[in-house]
Amino acid sequence: MLENIASHYKAIIEDLGEDSTREGLANTPERAAKAMQFLTQGYDQSIENIVNGAVFESDNDQMVIVKNIELYSLCEHHLLPFIGKCHIAYLPNGKVLGLSKFARILDMYARRFQIQENLTRQVAEAIQSVTNAQGVGVIIESKHMCMMMRGVQKQNSVMNTSVMLGAFRQSQATRSEFLNLVTHT
Repeated sequence: MLENIASHYKAIIEDLGEDSTREGLANTPERAAKAMQFLTQGYDQSIENIVNGAVFESDNDQMVIVKNIELYSLCEHHLLPFIGKCHIAYLPNGKVLGLSKFARILDMYARRFQIQENLTRQVAEAIQSVTNAQGVGVIIESKHMCMMMRGVQKQNSVMNTSVMLGAFRQSQATRSEFLNLVTHT
């Protein structure tokens, strides 16, 4: 598969008018193919393998928040990066999820061709599914290179998306507590 992807990169380089054999570009198709495989490794991952049994019994029923999880993904419309951070909260219902699993779940979905709206929903639904939480809230804030490097070229634009499930959707107090803790601490 790597050789096939590299051949496509070589064709793109040549179609743009470059000499794919010149010193600076001679190995670029292979490097670009390896980079693309890394950036899209989420297609080869599953929620079961990511979580790997790291769901533990707990009496805690208070809000758990993991803030500022860095993320990068590739916009499915232009294959350009979007980069940002994710905040995740949930209300345990007898089970808690191992801390590193939040970042791993986010990365699994982010390392696919994406739009931010779907990424936010996928992360929330995965955490809900794995933990059977009373509620889940996910907020993603990102800068999109497709909007910064091309098109309207707006350097300071930030996109925010949120998905609220269960108690985070049904209870204004729960949602407000989450939003307050994310923005003020």
